[in-house]
Amino acid sequence: MNTAAPASKALPRELPVLAVLGLSDPADGDWSRLRGLQYATLRRTTLARIAVHEVAALAAAMLVWEKIALTAIGAWLVLIAVTQWHGYRVDRSLADADRRRISRDEVKAQLVGSIGNGLAWALPLGGLGLFIDPQTQVKVWTVLAMLMAASVILIPAVPVATLTFSAIVGGSAVAHFLLTASYDMAAISLLFMGIVVIGAIEGARRYMGAKIAEAGMVERDEVVSLLLREFEEGQADWLWQIDTGRRVRSVSPRFAYALDRESAEAEGVPLVQLIAGPAWETGQFPTSLHDLAERLKRREHFSNLLVRVTIRGQARWWELSGTPRINEHGVFEGFRGVGSDVTEARENSDKIAWLARYDTLTGLPNRMMVTETLGTALQQADKWRTRCAFLMIDLDRFKAVNDTLGHHVGDQLLARVSERLKEQMSENELCGRLGGDEFAIVVRDASDLRHVEQVARRVIQRLSQPYEIDHNTLFVGASIGSAVGPRDGSSVETLMRNADLALYRSKDMGGNTHCTYEPALHAHAEERRKLEFALRRALEQDEFHVVYQPVVDATSESVVSFEALLRWNNAEHGAVSPAKFVPLAEDTRLIVPIGEWVLREACREATNWPTHVRVAVNVSGEQLLDQHFVSSVVTALSASGLPASRLEIEVTESIFLRDASLARAALEQIMALGCAVALDDFGTGYSSLGYLRKLRFSTIKVDRSFVQGAATGNAESLAIIRAVVAMADSLGMSTTAEGAETEQQVQVIRQLGCRKIQGYFFGRPMSAKDAGALFRSQAYLSKQNVA
Repeated sequence: MNTAAPASKALPRELPVLAVLGLSDPADGDWSRLRGLQYATLRRTTLARIAVHEVAALAAAMLVWEKIALTAIGAWLVLIAVTQWHGYRVDRSLADADRRRISRDEVKAQLVGSIGNGLAWALPLGGLGLFIDPQTQVKVWTVLAMLMAASVILIPAVPVATLTFSAIVGGSAVAHFLLTASYDMAAISLLFMGIVVIGAIEGARRYMGAKIAEAGMVERDEVVSLLLREFEEGQADWLWQIDTGRRVRSVSPRFAYALDRESAEAEGVPLVQLIAGPAWETGQFPTSLHDLAERLKRREHFSNLLVRVTIRGQARWWELSGTPRINEHGVFEGFRGVGSDVTEARENSDKIAWLARYDTLTGLPNRMMVTETLGTALQQADKWRTRCAFLMIDLDRFKAVNDTLGHHVGDQLLARVSERLKEQMSENELCGRLGGDEFAIVVRDASDLRHVEQVARRVIQRLSQPYEIDHNTLFVGASIGSAVGPRDGSSVETLMRNADLALYRSKDMGGNTHCTYEPALHAHAEERRKLEFALRRALEQDEFHVVYQPVVDATSESVVSFEALLRWNNAEHGAVSPAKFVPLAEDTRLIVPIGEWVLREACREATNWPTHVRVAVNVSGEQLLDQHFVSSVVTALSASGLPASRLEIEVTESIFLRDASLARAALEQIMALGCAVALDDFGTGYSSLGYLRKLRFSTIKVDRSFVQGAATGNAESLAIIRAVVAMADSLGMSTTAEGAETEQQVQVIRQLGCRKIQGYFFGRPMSAKDAGALFRSQAYLSKQNVA
């Protein structure tokens, strides 16, 4: 860094005229060094200037050949030659002035040479002009004017030399024309001198500005090189550089370490050869390596390019960035860039991708992978005129196990069920977990329908056998509904829906049985129709009410928000479970008006709470994609007077599967209003890592299955929660752990870094009145004071 210190001083902010002429040295900048940059250019144009002067001297001699004695002309030519020889010697001594400090004596010597040269050229008009006719005088002046213009062009960096020469030569011409009463020529000469003066000064300014900029670029390059070296020494990344032949040059120790070679061993070897491994001989390069080679060949800039390399027979992943190196003449000199070994991060990324497609509790494919497999099976069945099948499985009596023995036992039971399911699968089948206690099987080739029946029978028989868990003998059954494609449905959605209808029939028959889809099963739709009819009238008859579940700060345990939850009591159907009527409302788009009512009600009630407490409202995909959704939020806020910052909209990952662009646009508008947006049920079925990067969610809600898994020491659940918390912290988001029911779960959540907690441990969903009373209770006030 010390080498750069003088350079920074040598860059003045301004270029005053006197400083450019060399008559002053301002305090701002190292002008001695700049003088060197000026005078070093004289050597480059010396021969050209000598040639110009010799040609001009011969031209002037020819013009006065018959009018002036030959001895006088010869003596003048010798004088011109002497002044040029002196100038050549001075210029040669200044050739290295750009690499050192130029002295005042050297500047004075150059100035003396310019004066001598000017006096020599003043003789043709100033001394001999009276002996030649006016026409010849004008011709001689033309030669002198050419010399003054050539001086401006050939030595723009040293204007004092040009001005000295022009002042003497031009001044002698003006004086001569005044003496001979050629006032017009005197005026022309004077005007031309003024143009020369302005041109010399401005040309010098531009030249010096360019030199200063060039010096600055060189200095910046030096600083950048030093910084890059320091960066490489202090970071895990390393620098790489190749020449025009794509051979590695200037191998740094860290780059050599990444190559597992000595620096000298890698020097001069083609980069691709060093990282291709056996592929260099076979030519069978990985796609990423081929892409790198093409970019180097096309001399394209690239950034964060992921490349699969082979180092000493070991496969690794590198992330490379590179920029073509172009010198000051525009010539390509190779590439320079930064690289890092991202093998571990790549493996972690593969792990995350696996988690996005597999269920963490059971290790089975999740809903997304099951639906993808079913879609592929349907395509193959349509292509080859065969059949495929979809079996939907629901565990009988699982809810009772979960409620009586707890989620810990329930999770173990699900894991055991998954193991038994995998035992029954062949290469023709894929089983997965759809969520909760729902599983599914995709039979890729169901040409023989008896095979579907056999699979269902084996599964029911195996899953019905007793389970020994925590000294408890458990008995659950399995209800199965199946549909055959494309006979019972040509799309994934239709086939799954019809299999679900068959499953309902199996459950209605008492469970532990298998039912196939039949068109007659649509009689079930009659009940659904009645429920839908009642649902349509529910708003008019004021059958809905909202309950509120508290969300507390993980540290202080003070209430920071409530989640608004919808409940429905109908005269005919009684208390209808949200799990039953919410999907129906979404299917019929009744969720839009119902959701608007919930939004208005929640905002109105929240105005009765302390100003720091938010209200969270769940929003389905149907609501979010409705064109009036944003306006309904604005209406609810304005009607209640609730500040937008106190409203939090909760969405699930599945909203991005229908129309990601519309969903993202709607959420961005909501955020623009000042509302917060939370991502609910994160990680339970779909990967939203891309949307976490694109959208500024306020909160990520960790699903209860991970919370319960972490409390039991499940490594996968612990890793996922840690990853979510770390990711949320890095993105400036908060985390809420759902489903905390025991003190142990709460302690684990706190240790993992979740900022907020929601669950029965802190409060079940309660009425608006009870929620308000919570703030007025003495216990709450005491807790707030402690916090």
